[in-house]
Parts: sequence; C-alpha cells; structure tokens
Amino acid sequence: MVKNCVLLAAVSLLSAIQQAYFALKVENARKKYKVIPPSVTGSPDFERIFHAQQNSVEFYPPFLVVLWSSGLFFNEEIASVIGLVYLFSRCMYFNGYAESTKRRLPGFRIGIAMLLILTSLSIGGIANSVSDKYFDFNLAKKMRKMFL
Repeated sequence: MVKNCVLLAAVSLLSAIQQAYFALKVENARKKYKVIPPSVTGSPDFERIFHAQQNSVEFYPPFLVVLWSSGLFFNEEIASVIGLVYLFSRCMYFNGYAESTKRRLPGFRIGIAMLLILTSLSIGGIANSVSDKYFDFNLAKKMRKMFL
C-alpha cells in the first residue's frame, strides 16, 4: 500500500518544506524590521509577511486531510496534481500578501478552489467506498463499464 501513496507523500513533503520556507521568511522579516519575539506587531511590511505565514499554517491541516482522503479514496494522481496547484497558489498568496493585501487575492482564490475540488473528490470517493462496502454498489465501476 505504501508504494501506492508515493505521489501523495511527495506532495505532502513538498508542502512541509513550503511551510518551513514561509516560517524562515517570517524569521528573516523579524530581523529586517526589528520585531522581537513574541511580538507580532510592528512594521506593516512585517505584519503582512507574518499574517501570510499564519494564514498558510491555518489552512495546512485541512489541505493535508483532503489531499490524502481524495488520493486514497478517489485517485492519487489527480489529487496530487491538484495538490501541486494548491501549493503553487500558496506561493502566489504568500508573495502577493508580502507586497500588499490586495495582491494576496488571486492566490487565495485559486487555493480555495483547489481545496473545494479536493473536498468534493474526497466526499465522492468516500461515499463510493461506503456504498461499495456496505451496499455492494460501486458507482465508479459502473461508470467505467459505461464508458470503456
């Protein structure tokens, strides 16, 4: 089973590296703008970087849950590609927010869309698995037969 999850694991590892990178950017901004921990206020430039990182941390657990559940119950390849798009959107969000609050919106919107897609795939995949296990009805198999 582990070999079947290699793409999900790779995207998850990449996401952890991204989170560490965002934290490093906050540390560098603290030094640049002379904001000493535990303070989180100071220069507006620092505050935007700090909030971009904190918002990314807040979205991280839901991202991992829907990435893995959609990959395990729907399709690993599709979930992994959508996960990569989500990570790209977080970079857009972080970099845009560091420049101005308005520049964060494109990345935010793309990220939310990717989370909604992953959530939908998770729900569909889990519902199909429950239906197959408890009611002996697998919609995915029936659809494949219709189109193949």
